Amino acid sequence: MTRASPAAALPTLALSPGTRSIAKLPDALALLEALPLAILALDADNHVVSVNAAAESLLGLSRSQLVSKPLNEHIAADSPLFALIDAARAGASAVGESDMSLSGPRLTIEHAAVDVATLSNPAGHVALLLQDRGLEWRLAQQAVSRDAVRSAKAIAAMLAHEVKNPLSGIRGAAQLLESKVSASDRQLTQLICEETDRIVGMVNGLEVFTDSRPAQMQPVNIHEVLEHVRRLAQAGFGRTVAFREEYDPSLPPVLGNRDQLIQVFLNLFKNAAEALPPSGGAIVLNTRYRPGLSVSEPGAASRRRLGLVITVQDNGAGVPEALKAQLFEPFVSGKAGGKGLGLALVAKIVTDHGGLIDCESQPGRTTFSVILPIADARGDA
Repeated sequence: MTRASPAAALPTLALSPGTRSIAKLPDALALLEALPLAILALDADNHVVSVNAAAESLLGLSRSQLVSKPLNEHIAADSPLFALIDAARAGASAVGESDMSLSGPRLTIEHAAVDVATLSNPAGHVALLLQDRGLEWRLAQQAVSRDAVRSAKAIAAMLAHEVKNPLSGIRGAAQLLESKVSASDRQLTQLICEETDRIVGMVNGLEVFTDSRPAQMQPVNIHEVLEHVRRLAQAGFGRTVAFREEYDPSLPPVLGNRDQLIQVFLNLFKNAAEALPPSGGAIVLNTRYRPGLSVSEPGAASRRRLGLVITVQDNGAGVPEALKAQLFEPFVSGKAGGKGLGLALVAKIVTDHGGLIDCESQPGRTTFSVILPIADARGDA
């Protein structure tokens, strides 16, 4: 949805006529360089005339690679961003869009906030403010997943009390009848036993969500966890899978429970392996540091810094579009016979660790990202 932006949303920069560089304004430039928001100035032909450091980082290019080049070399020419720029020029005012998709040769942002403001001098020049809002969007999705997990806890507690006990009686009665009926009727009593066992198994699978005991956390080397899970996978379901590791060996330990983290990545590896094509299937494991991200802890004054990003990427068919929004909710599955509890459990464990989980998927590339806290990393990051 397009929204009008206040005139003060972006600073007005004076540009030297006939040039593509910002006039020397040391205080203003120092301020723009310090801002964590990507800011670009464009001339009347939509050539980039100036950028700040955050814009270099967002676009993945240096200042020398950006300045004097058309913006459509970096952002797709059919992007709605250009219509927004035209609207700002036509109205000689500031306009914005709160949720826009941006893409280019080195850029893919699914949820971006964009502001465009006209500059006072020369005519036709504008300033862009770009902000990747993907994290906020993912946090909102995490809140939905947590609500779903809480619902699963309530369902599991109710089923354990109201369903498992009667099922035990039904199964016992079927076993008593089995010795008194004909051979042909025994198939029916066996069917009753099998179906009650199946329902009990489903209830038992849900009961894992009712465990609210805090896990024992300690510093964990995430690469040791990943290598352990990779060996398990290659000994079983991932025998024919080509694994590629892209690890940053300098990463510090995460704060976590080793056994639970093994369960998280074993689930993600298995899902990735099952999604792969019959031949040429590959899973890429990547670890990296992401600075500047912290979350508040319920009931605590401190904030925990999330810095370690672990991604599991496969070249399978991708997640069906209809499942993406509910991927981490219980009972949601795209697999035949799937119970839809695996990713819900992964989301619960990651949330219990104070982390985040996200999925980006398109045909040929699906990436699950797990962001975990650094051990002993507290403070107002």
